[in-house]
Formats: sequence, C-alpha cells, structure tokens
Amino acid sequence: VWLVGALLLWGLVMVYSTTIGMPDNPKFARYSQLHFFNRHVMSLAIACAAGFIVYQIPMKLWERAAPYIFILAMVLLVLVLVPHIGVVVNRARRWINLGFMQFQPSEFAKFAITLYAANYMVRKIELRENFFKAVWPMATAVATIGVLLLSEPDMGAFVVIAVIAMSILFLGGVNARMFFLIGSVLLLTFFCMVAFNETRRERFFAFLNPFDAEYALGKGYQLTHALIALGRGELIGVGLGGSVEKMHWLPEAHTDFMLAVIGEEFGLIGVLTVLGLFFWMVKKMIFIGRQAIAMDRVFAGLVAQGIAIWIGFQMLINVAVNVGAMPTKGLTLPLMSYGGSAILLNLIAIAVVLRVDKENHQMKSGRSV
Repeated sequence: VWLVGALLLWGLVMVYSTTIGMPDNPKFARYSQLHFFNRHVMSLAIACAAGFIVYQIPMKLWERAAPYIFILAMVLLVLVLVPHIGVVVNRARRWINLGFMQFQPSEFAKFAITLYAANYMVRKIELRENFFKAVWPMATAVATIGVLLLSEPDMGAFVVIAVIAMSILFLGGVNARMFFLIGSVLLLTFFCMVAFNETRRERFFAFLNPFDAEYALGKGYQLTHALIALGRGELIGVGLGGSVEKMHWLPEAHTDFMLAVIGEEFGLIGVLTVLGLFFWMVKKMIFIGRQAIAMDRVFAGLVAQGIAIWIGFQMLINVAVNVGAMPTKGLTLPLMSYGGSAILLNLIAIAVVLRVDKENHQMKSGRSV
C-alpha cells in the first residue's frame, strides 16, 4: 500500500508539473492551469473509492464472474468502434464518453483477460498437456480481442494483453513446448503487423534513427525530444518544475512520456527510484500470488501474478519507449501518468491483489475465506 501510495502521489505531482503550462498553447487555451491536475485528483478519488469497494469482494465471486466480465469487455470493445459512441482522438477510436470521464475499454480488457485466463486455467488444468484442448480456445479469445484492438488501433494494449494471457498459461502449467510455440506465433504476428502497416513501419524505422532528417520532425519527433529531456536531466536533474521539454516541445508529456520529464527534472536518480518502486511492488505481488498457489488457491494466485505481470510489463514498455529501446507505443506509465481509465483499473487490480493477500492471512490463521 505504501509503494502504491508513493507512486500515486509522485504521479500527481508530475501531472501538475507537466500540465501547468499547457494553457499557453493555443490548442489548450480554453483550459485553466489546474484543469488536468483537478481531473487527475478526481480520477484518483474515484479510483480509490472503487478500489475500496473491490477489496470487499471475495475471490470466489471473481472466479464465478470471470467469464461474464470477459464478455462485458468484448462488448465494450465492440461499442467503442461504433460511430457516435466511440470518441476519436488523434485518429484513434479508443474511448467511450461517460460525461464525467472518457472510459477506455482496452484498460478494462486487461483486467478482464487476467481474470478470464486464470479462471480458464483452473477449469482446464487437467487438459494442460493437450495443445488444442488447453490452448486453442484461449488463443481464439485473445485473437478476437486483438482484432478489435487493432481496429481502434491500439497495438500497445494488444501486446500487453497477449503477454498477460501467455504468462498465465505458462504459470498455470501449460507444456513448455506449447508455450514457446505460442510465443513464436505471436512474434510472427507482431512482425507481420509492423511489416504490412505503413504507419507502424515508419514508426519502427524512426525508432531506429530518430534524429534522421526524414523522421526528426515526423514519426521520430516524440522520441528525439524524450531523449533530449533525459539528456538534460543528467544525474540529479534540473529540479522539480524546471523541465523545458514539457513546455510544448514534448507531446503527451503528461501521459505516454511522463518518465522523460521525470528524468529531466529528477535525473537518473529519479528514474532509478521510479524503477525501484515498481520492481519492489511487482515482487510483492508475485510473492502474494505464490503464497495463494501454495495454499491450493490457484485462481487467486494466478490472478495476483497476472496483475503483477500486467503492471510490470506495461511499465517496462513505457520505460523502453521513453529511452528509445522500443518504437513509440500509446501506453501510459501505470499509477503515475494522467488518465482516468488507467488509474481506475490499476487501483481496482491492486485492490484484488490486496484481497488475495487478506484471504491468504485468513487461511494462515485457520479462518475460512
């Protein structure tokens, strides 16, 4: 809880730091200086309340509800593609306008696939040596989600969801040969998605040489300014609020590229501190999951470990994008970046892990869960 609280509070400070100057840009002139900060505070309040409610729900109920939650996620992913329901931002249709916030179904899909994959492995555990009976139905479900996400398009979310599903299959005991076969198919799929899509192909070439004249003002623009921001930060940073790149040079500094601003204002020490907090939190989540599995609570354990992989892997992708180790993806830094849907689902997921931990302690003390 302390680790989560530290990341949330640091993220809140950074949302304020990265957005206070945005109204100087004509694009955001109608917003007040505290517009994004106030909305982020509201998102945190809603997410904390939702997390508190979710913490009260026993894991047995989540296990029974997992297939229905997965179906709901599929319905929402279809709805977001419907004109006048899905909201288009920067040529991507990824949000549904709820009035008080814009909800992103892909974030809910990450939570849904974690529950569904864990539930699936519990139900099919006796078939885990048979490829077609154990893996094919799950692969079909992930592929369906992939088609819907790529229609938005949101390749980053699809990569995260595919890794969550694969990891839970592996942790659930699927034969290692099957696991590597699935991994090979996914890698081939991702290669084809990049190779046969002009936008993704250009983004990949821009990632390889972002400072090239052909890409520096186009597909490589964000990456070049993220690298400049990290370079300016050096070891200890230029100080909180001192970032230059966030002042209309680095697009989406409050969402996808918050780590670059952290690097500029807090330096390498700040970036390593963020990584350390995430590493510690993910390690604790995996430990909670292992405890549950050791007590024969397989569903609860797989869910806790799946959530750890979700948050840890998305954090690694965001960091890799910011430092130029991966092509640009529209994935936020969990718990820290601006974004109501992401914060809401992150805290709901963490509340589920805390519930698993609570039930572990209840079993240790001899009480029923």
